[in-house]
Amino acid sequence: MVAAEVPNLASAAEYFFKIGAEGKRFRPTVLLLMATALDVHIPELSPPGFGDTLTIDLRTRQQRIAEITEMIHVASLLHDDVLDDADTRRGVGSLNAVMGNKLAVLAGDFLLSRACLTLASLKNTEVVTLIATVVENLVTGETMQLTTASNKRFSMEYYMQKTYNKTASLMSNSCKSVALLAGHTAEIAMLAFEYGKNLGLAFQLIDDVLDFTGTSASLGKGSLSDIRHGIITAPILFAMEEYPQLRAVVDKGFDNPANVDIALEYLGKSRGIERTKELAMKHANLAAAAIDSLPQSDDEDVIKSRQALIDLTQRVITRNK
Repeated sequence: MVAAEVPNLASAAEYFFKIGAEGKRFRPTVLLLMATALDVHIPELSPPGFGDTLTIDLRTRQQRIAEITEMIHVASLLHDDVLDDADTRRGVGSLNAVMGNKLAVLAGDFLLSRACLTLASLKNTEVVTLIATVVENLVTGETMQLTTASNKRFSMEYYMQKTYNKTASLMSNSCKSVALLAGHTAEIAMLAFEYGKNLGLAFQLIDDVLDFTGTSASLGKGSLSDIRHGIITAPILFAMEEYPQLRAVVDKGFDNPANVDIALEYLGKSRGIERTKELAMKHANLAAAAIDSLPQSDDEDVIKSRQALIDLTQRVITRNK
């Protein structure tokens, strides 16, 4: 899908889909599991009987959502890396560092346009609306992150809204799209949405913890890239509730490495990391509860996929990378 006629654009667009730089493919995995979990029986690949073609066609359409989602996700990474002036991504040089900002921006635009074309081919206006909303949310979330207004930067509510826009909107709306393509009721589509939303929020909250701790349990071992960029995340927001004097440190900014050390010291004394993990767990449990609320099924594949989605809610919060 990401093949392009212009060689430069082709190699840029394919950059993060190549073996070794393809990432975890977490989102498409969730979406394909969701497709099966929602009670759609997938026929064996034996010669299809009458009526099976519909199911195969549906599965292909749901797979398109997984592909579209990954393209939108990668496009957002390309654009984010330009905005953040990042050097690395997924263990390799970032595209902007390797090929320059202009090509990185254009490659992101190209992936979004390919995603749009594929989306249009599904001919489902409700799904088009949901995925278009995702792209708008991504832009809104990234813009919210640029704000310098203290009352917003230091608000937990603002932070959670930004996190929904930047991370959870893609998961929730694409999960809902998978349900809608299968013709499920509004109730089931909403459970799929709730799963994606809460999984996405839990995922990001743990990312925010890992930015401070890295693979170890100790503070300051992470990349600290958020705080160095002046981005205030949940652990610091919780620490500020306990130690209001931390606010003055954050206000000064983190161009001075000494301020990063002072902030880490307050964070270490506080329950900031712990409370962020607790909040992530709350959202992980809400995601699992959404799957448990789906109508009962005896189909082995359906049961397996639902269990996998529930297991993922735990993997998201226990990971250390």
